Amino acid sequence: MNNFSNVLEDITGDRALRREDLTTLQVNLGNLCNQSCRHCHIKASPLGRRIMQRNTIDDIIAFLCFNKVKTLDITGGAPELNPYFDYFVKSARNLVAELIVRSNLTVFFEPGKSYLPEFFKNYKIHLICSLPCYTQKNVDSQRGEGVFKKSIKALKLLNETGFSKDNGLLLDLVYNPGGAYLPSRQDKLENDYKENLYKNYGINFNRLVTITNVAINRFKEQLKANNEYEKYLKVLEDNFNPENIQRLMCRYFLSVDFKGYLYDCDFNLALGLFLKGIGGEPLALNNLDRLQFAKTGIITGKHCLACVAGCGSSCQGALTAECADKNDI
Repeated sequence: MNNFSNVLEDITGDRALRREDLTTLQVNLGNLCNQSCRHCHIKASPLGRRIMQRNTIDDIIAFLCFNKVKTLDITGGAPELNPYFDYFVKSARNLVAELIVRSNLTVFFEPGKSYLPEFFKNYKIHLICSLPCYTQKNVDSQRGEGVFKKSIKALKLLNETGFSKDNGLLLDLVYNPGGAYLPSRQDKLENDYKENLYKNYGINFNRLVTITNVAINRFKEQLKANNEYEKYLKVLEDNFNPENIQRLMCRYFLSVDFKGYLYDCDFNLALGLFLKGIGGEPLALNNLDRLQFAKTGIITGKHCLACVAGCGSSCQGALTAECADKNDI
């Protein structure tokens, strides 16, 4: 049962979402990562074998040459571990107004990756970096022992390089809950982060991005193991906020997987819910008809409740500033 469509229809009288003009292309370079986070929706790890190849990256670059897209958003896994990462950034940077790289920070300390802070500075990359809490205990419990200390060291390096201080060098951090509950208000959490990180470590950053955990893959397995899956879905459903519908990222956004296939978002990508052409074939950038695409429906499921609940959730953070939540499990 598609809880999302049912609730959407109950509240708005319509089961469908409508596409708007494409503003953001998010590219998932694969599931190779130096971490194995317990909430990771694509099950990334050092054993990841889904790695985007050069020919697919060239298809993306060609698409950007002929299609106006404001933002290129590069993610993974740890996208920096893709062997063609540098080539992709260098080739794409002048084709978009904004180039985002989603980094786990600890990748800077992998062999041969110490150049990354300067590389990001030279290409004026907007960094969005994972730091699910400002305490060591909570970060290490989610992302692995020793991750917090490495993350703090990496953030200091980025500050020294000019991020969050120099004009055009944006450094944002990502918070996601450590369990089966909604994030607190983004502005309040941001103030807490800034106060604690500066007071304890002298670290500055621009903005906090809060993302609601989506109940798929590893997080879904964790919920089921704790008998919390159905309860968590009920929390999301009870907090369905229609104010978020107009701002949902799937309306302005396309996600590309390591083979070049297209999805409404990175969560649909993780579930294999690819967009289909007229004949039912998977849509890819090299066979995308923009007029045809504008008419394709957005694929939804019960996992979509996470994006609409409470203050809303997207890869750029909360969708609504003011929201009340009922977080009881």
